[in-house]
Amino acid sequence: MTDSERKGAVLPAAKEPGDAVLDFLRLVMEKKLADAVILPLKVPSGDSYAWILMNDISLLDDAVPIAATMPVHGAKALRSLTRKGPGNLTVIAVMRPCEIRAAMELEKLGQVHPDNLILATYDCPGAVQLQKYVDDPAGSEKLFTEMMQKGKPDDSAKPVCHYCENFSMFDSDIHFGHLGLSDKEMFVIPGSSKGSKFLEELGLTPAVDLSAWEEGIDKLKTDRKKARKSAFEETGVQLRGIDGLLSVFANCIGCHNCQSACPICYCRLCYFDSETAEQNPDALIIAAEKRGGISLPEDRILFHTGRMAHMSLSCVSCGQCSDACPVSIPVAGVFSYIADQTQRTFEYIAGRNDGDPLPLRQFRKSELPGVHELVKDADAEVSSHE
Repeated sequence: MTDSERKGAVLPAAKEPGDAVLDFLRLVMEKKLADAVILPLKVPSGDSYAWILMNDISLLDDAVPIAATMPVHGAKALRSLTRKGPGNLTVIAVMRPCEIRAAMELEKLGQVHPDNLILATYDCPGAVQLQKYVDDPAGSEKLFTEMMQKGKPDDSAKPVCHYCENFSMFDSDIHFGHLGLSDKEMFVIPGSSKGSKFLEELGLTPAVDLSAWEEGIDKLKTDRKKARKSAFEETGVQLRGIDGLLSVFANCIGCHNCQSACPICYCRLCYFDSETAEQNPDALIIAAEKRGGISLPEDRILFHTGRMAHMSLSCVSCGQCSDACPVSIPVAGVFSYIADQTQRTFEYIAGRNDGDPLPLRQFRKSELPGVHELVKDADAEVSSHE
């Protein structure tokens, strides 16, 4: 379906966009078009959210489909639900575009099976940084409401949200569009044949022109692109040379929280957490004697560069790594910068559900001449130093 052909159906919103989404989900449950839904629910303490898989329609009264912050990435929830196969139940999941994009990457890695999932996204203005939310939940909720109304992130949002270009419709089955519209309405838009069929069964006919909404989204994207260019130029200067890399990660304590929070770090056991990576004490002492001293824990830079090499093609710039860092290293900014270069090099867009596998998981014969040229260039470089 091309953008020019795309139409939407109007959903009334009693108070705010989240209300329209909940009414939509109630209709889904009443018509028994899904066995369950998965979406955030505020925890009893009121200072966080948890992903809840529910089939009791009454639980929707306490659900928050458009949550202010992201304690756990939604793709992790989908991986827990489907990693052993699609299952027999139809589940509708309402998540941010970056969460659905990560789920698409995990599908390509055999970690998520979306066959029986209906993936729904919404226009995302950004997400409040987790620590700021924990420090002041009520104040953060107010700030997020203002972000929703303005359609763009403020100082409370994750830094990566300020230059995220994929904050709206992105290869989901259904999308809820609300940025730029009145507080009393929302568009529900099919994004796939599965989504079109789903709306048809609900009795919702996508017949409304979306041009005004699309123009507003395009304007916001233009602003985000400018912010992205500026942020990446600054990050590029900070990372220049090995000294720049060492400086950026100087405060790393080796906790590996960024890896644990990342939805794309899919290995069951990370090399850096394995016995293989553990340093021999005698080797550490010898290294300390040679250098006059060594910093512990070792291999912190190797950990970060290893992660970059491993998952930069699939990075969706969700910012979870920075949220998880206890010493405020701008991990997400660095990884977003590297991912942008890596993905442009391979002409690949992370999270796109276009049937293409990850570039490094499939070899095409047409790529052979390029590999041959790379080898020749490398041989020439070696020869020039002999």
